[in-house]
Amino acid sequence: MGVRMTATAMLRGAALIGLLSTASPLAAGQLPDAVTKAGVLHLNVNATYPPIEYKDPQTDKLVGLDIDLGEALAKRLGVRIEWTEVAFAQLMPALQTGRTDFILSGLSDLPTRHETMDFIDYLKSGAQFYTLAKSPLKAPEDLCGKKVGTIRSTSFPDEIRKWSAQHCEAQGRPAIEVIGGENTPDVRTQLKQDRIDAAVQGSENIPFMMSQEQGVFKPVGPAFTVVYQGIAFKKGDTEFRDAVADALQALIKDGTYRKILEAWHLPDNAVSGILINGEARR
Repeated sequence: MGVRMTATAMLRGAALIGLLSTASPLAAGQLPDAVTKAGVLHLNVNATYPPIEYKDPQTDKLVGLDIDLGEALAKRLGVRIEWTEVAFAQLMPALQTGRTDFILSGLSDLPTRHETMDFIDYLKSGAQFYTLAKSPLKAPEDLCGKKVGTIRSTSFPDEIRKWSAQHCEAQGRPAIEVIGGENTPDVRTQLKQDRIDAAVQGSENIPFMMSQEQGVFKPVGPAFTVVYQGIAFKKGDTEFRDAVADALQALIKDGTYRKILEAWHLPDNAVSGILINGEARR
């Protein structure tokens, strides 16, 4: 995966374990009966997106912001989590078929997804171009006519095409050619092997990636979209959604939420309050 757990990260993890162990649980009666009876949340995760979720290559354990946040939420709700790794493309189908209770895995809250899912938004994000540090590409407009890779099952391909239509074709420049990849490591490999000229990833991912592989990558311009990552629930699971929203609100109020974001160097990506499908909770 190309990331290594540093001593600082291990100390950070130990501190978070202590933090989570002190959280007091909420009454679990607001949860679905099956979750309450079992005392377990079954959550699928695509662990290829550091620092949001990934596998520590030294311990082979799941780590990341979403993992810490999920464990904190479970503690507040008085249950535990069983995490299952799946491909990103399997996350949404698994929600609809009940193989995951909800999705907490770097999923963007998009209006096109509101027909089948509700989101509790918990992290500000945005699509951002990046390339190899040695590349002569400096500005986003330099990417017109170039090959840009990204994860094919995300919203990024369409967002790149929209940006290209406005900033390349509309200005008489050649369009960006979008190249799909299976996941973040796949796209990074394509970039390192010069099969693509640049790539797009969430703005929350690029600083961590650069810190782990120093001198290898560089951003190309700021994020060109604004989007929220959300905890996704099957449409109609309103009581379940609201129970988790209450738990998240408690974590925001007692400072646990901000400490988790600070531990992963993402305090500027915090939300100030609960958002449901991009709007302030009523």
